[in-house]
Amino acid sequence: MHRLDLKIRLHCGADIAIGPGKADLLEAIQQTGSISAAARSLGMSYRRAWLLVETMNRCFTSPLVTTLAGGRHGGGAQLSELGVQVLQRYRELCDQALAAVQDGLDDLGALLANPTPVPR
Repeated sequence: MHRLDLKIRLHCGADIAIGPGKADLLEAIQQTGSISAAARSLGMSYRRAWLLVETMNRCFTSPLVTTLAGGRHGGGAQLSELGVQVLQRYRELCDQALAAVQDGLDDLGALLANPTPVPR
């Protein structure tokens, strides 16, 4: 079976302000309350996750992710109100775009050859 998908990225100059991977990271931060836990859940390094968060925070009018300093009671991270709004609007936009092009994707997918099984 073929899998067709559509990837939407919003650029801010040379940076990608939000795209599928950054949206997944925002969602993971929202669920875990931590950049490091979110990174682990997505199989990426903390440094990579932190750099992605820095880019998103720089690209929008205010930060999407806010952090709390560590220490005795631990640190953490959470989405700002704007972060929640951006994530929701991005997911809605992706759903709308996919629905709008689904017939064309299905037609194009029907023209693909049968995939060769990947040897294990």
